[in-house]
Amino acid sequence: MSQKSEKLGVVVSNKMQKSIVVAVEWQVRHGLYGKTERRTSKFMVHDEKNEAKPGDMVEIVETRPTSRRKRWALKRVVRQAAEV
Repeated sequence: MSQKSEKLGVVVSNKMQKSIVVAVEWQVRHGLYGKTERRTSKFMVHDEKNEAKPGDMVEIVETRPTSRRKRWALKRVVRQAAEV
């Protein structure tokens, strides 16, 4: 059985019902110059209870396709965004 992939990211948007957009950032070395650069990917994530808010740090896990663009589900909210 394959291990389900898990990622850590920041919630960018929660304007949909039961869905959030999570930005995951990682570092990669430049092929020629060797300088590390930050890259970002955005994932559509299923949030059943609408618990994540923009700015929250969340953990997401890979699941079966929920819709055309959603292949990830919210596992837990790691850290809540600072209240303004």
